[in-house]
Amino acid sequence: MSLKRVVVTGLGALTPIGNNLDAYWQGLVAGVSGAGPVTKFDASSFKTRFACEVKNFQVDDFIERKENRRMDWYTQYAIVTSDEAIKDAGLALDKLNRDRIGVIWASGIGGLKTFEEEVAYYTTSVVQKGDATPRFNPFFIPKMIANMASGMISIRHGLRGMSYATVSACASSNNAIIDAYNYLRLGKANVIITGGSEAAVTKAGMGGFSVMKAMSERNDDPQTASRPFDKERDGFVLGEGGACIILEELEHAKARGAKIYAELIGGGLSSDAYHISAPHPEGIGVTLVMREALADAGITPEHIDYINVHGTSTPIGDPQEVKAIQEVFGEHAYKINISSTKSMTGHLLGAAGAVEAVAGIMAIKHQMVPPTINHFTDDEAFDPRLNFTFNKAQARTIDYVMSNGFGFGGHNSSVIFKKFDM
Repeated sequence: MSLKRVVVTGLGALTPIGNNLDAYWQGLVAGVSGAGPVTKFDASSFKTRFACEVKNFQVDDFIERKENRRMDWYTQYAIVTSDEAIKDAGLALDKLNRDRIGVIWASGIGGLKTFEEEVAYYTTSVVQKGDATPRFNPFFIPKMIANMASGMISIRHGLRGMSYATVSACASSNNAIIDAYNYLRLGKANVIITGGSEAAVTKAGMGGFSVMKAMSERNDDPQTASRPFDKERDGFVLGEGGACIILEELEHAKARGAKIYAELIGGGLSSDAYHISAPHPEGIGVTLVMREALADAGITPEHIDYINVHGTSTPIGDPQEVKAIQEVFGEHAYKINISSTKSMTGHLLGAAGAVEAVAGIMAIKHQMVPPTINHFTDDEAFDPRLNFTFNKAQARTIDYVMSNGFGFGGHNSSVIFKKFDM
């Protein structure tokens, strides 16, 4: 069976450093930090009191109030980014076969804010006040469940192809991209709207990650708190938002005269089979997933020009990923640009893969590697010959980009995009 080629024809983004695709890219290249004190709730009693929040976002500007009240934040972010990407792709849906347009959308957690609010209301109204009848919002479950973003996108545009969610913690949206890729190259769809969104900057989200000792506690200087590969790194910064990628079968894209950003040529998935939250100390799963992605793409390590790494700024995670890169790429590792855009956006959890894949695709378009900001002190654990693209974007020839995402539970994912040629 001959597999079909899959290309990227549309992009959308809503991030802590830019509320649309162009603003996001400009923020990346400029090395902007999206971190600041939490504004969504009073975090004064929390150990970590800052996050990378989406800023100056008014959902009523994008979705009718009657509709957005039925959505959790994470679904709102999905609708906004998918609308942007559909427009960017020039998809005239009325002229296309909607039976063959699918939606595969990721979220690591789903409607955390909704769940938190409903449980709090139940506690105060029933448990504390002794109300006879427990009362819940009729939209509680539809707003909370992690598949609702894909459902809402499908309903909004009348898309009748496959529609579901992928949930694998911080690997979730890379999982969604890979699933979409596989369906398209097998000829099961013409277009798939894919990506991810997350909205975990809530009391429960911040408190839960804090008690795990996963987040930075650099409250005196939030903008420099996310420090991937820096000796003084002390954890990740929680982020929120989302990104959308329109993936399309090549001949379908050509037939409608679509612009093409890049070609998706491979993806890999693996498991650490080791621990619920810590990476394997030898980086076995990460090594495996990058090799799987390269094999799926049919290329050698020497093809890769840039790796957008998982790079969360944790003391344990960063060295394991770098160790795996050196194992897979050997001497070529010193010719690759490596960067962690989480240094700017924070960690968007289930949306991270989509947001970072968009960064990689735009790097190909603009032939520019976004930086790893907030590097102050070299860590002797890392080979100084590696190019982490510290603090400043770097122009270079970029034909192939790899983007990695790893999640709690030992889930590993890697995708590879290529500069498009006929």
